[in-house]
Amino acid sequence: MTAAYYAAVDWGTTSFRLWIIAEDGTVLAERRSGEGMTTAAKTGFSTVLEAHLAAVAAPTHLPVIICGMAGAKQGWLEAGYLDTPAALSTIAMGAVAVPDVGRDIRILPGLAQRDPQHPDVMRGEETQLLGAAGSLGDGRHLVCMPGTHSKWVRLDGGKVTGFSTFMTGELFDVISRHSILSHSVADAQVFSGDHPSFLAAVTAACAKPALATNLTFGVRAGQLLHGASATDAKATLSGTLIGLEIAGALAAAGTVDSVCLVASGSLGALYHAALASQNLSPRVVDADEAVRAGLSTAAQAIWPL
Repeated sequence: MTAAYYAAVDWGTTSFRLWIIAEDGTVLAERRSGEGMTTAAKTGFSTVLEAHLAAVAAPTHLPVIICGMAGAKQGWLEAGYLDTPAALSTIAMGAVAVPDVGRDIRILPGLAQRDPQHPDVMRGEETQLLGAAGSLGDGRHLVCMPGTHSKWVRLDGGKVTGFSTFMTGELFDVISRHSILSHSVADAQVFSGDHPSFLAAVTAACAKPALATNLTFGVRAGQLLHGASATDAKATLSGTLIGLEIAGALAAAGTVDSVCLVASGSLGALYHAALASQNLSPRVVDADEAVRAGLSTAAQAIWPL
């Protein structure tokens, strides 16, 4: 049997993912649960981790590399932030060791942009970025990582020169649940990225982002005046918010050689369709593969074979 090399953990606010990685890069075992930072802070981070390691019979000496919210101030051990501009190669160097445990456990730091006019932080996405960057090569790249708080990172020659966070996912949730538009999108069905209302909304928002709140209200007006369905309304709201995000990210980035989308699932498909509709033709990297690749890069730097 191939020997285990290390355990890789992506520890989110409400999620926990663990992989046992072999020396040849093979995934030997995997665990997923809802025991994110919020739960682990009560149960005990070490207790949660060791239970999952025991469940896959991981060796007691196996080192563990962790990214995400375990390194937040409210997490297991604060890992701090590396200031941008920052070379991706320095992420592993910034890992902190968890004291008083029976194995070597390292937590990767986040990234901080301390510009007073554009302050920003990320934690966890830097590891996805580290994993995705290997397929991009030299040049200036714009990397999109969608989510509740989407990250758009400006990468130049392996160095993060800056990034922007967009609260698109959270805004969509708040508006669709707690605003007047909640009535418009009630009972909406699932839609795909080729939905005409979605694509039209992306284009309208990219073309005139200054009309953000006007375009958003148009979701309700279109339903009242033109009989748009709840699914049409939901697609329009989603397309509007994603289009605004794309417009903002492009305005901040300037000239780039390529756009990379680090995503998966239905959300990734929506972003891919939105970007393609604006002739951006993104290179796609699976989000799970990116985080594993980033953790692997860090692990190999810390514990070289």
